[in-house]
Amino acid sequence: QVQLVESGGGLVQPGGSLRLSCLASGSILSINSMGWYRQAPGKQRELVAAITGVSRTNYADFVKGRFTISRDNAKNTVYLQMSSLKPEDTAVYYCSMLVSLTVIWGQGIQVTVSS
Repeated sequence: QVQLVESGGGLVQPGGSLRLSCLASGSILSINSMGWYRQAPGKQRELVAAITGVSRTNYADFVKGRFTISRDNAKNTVYLQMSSLKPEDTAVYYCSMLVSLTVIWGQGIQVTVSS
């Protein structure tokens, strides 16, 4: 069984930065794509950024130029560096990984951008 655990969330002022991490543990043969999603209160979950097995990245328009996704295959970890944060970035952030053809989700972590 594979589990994902996110860390690095919290409260930050507008214009600030945070780095989210998501570690996969368990019986892992291979991890293909990794991604970050978010869900704000009353809204649907949406893709923030994704990275393929060959590190090709894709970003939602609302984070381009501000967020950077990266991965460390040796550590089974995906990161999301968030800069120039805005109040509208406030949401629960979820990581997701395609592990041996199965989509696995983390439990989510709160990011709050407020002064």
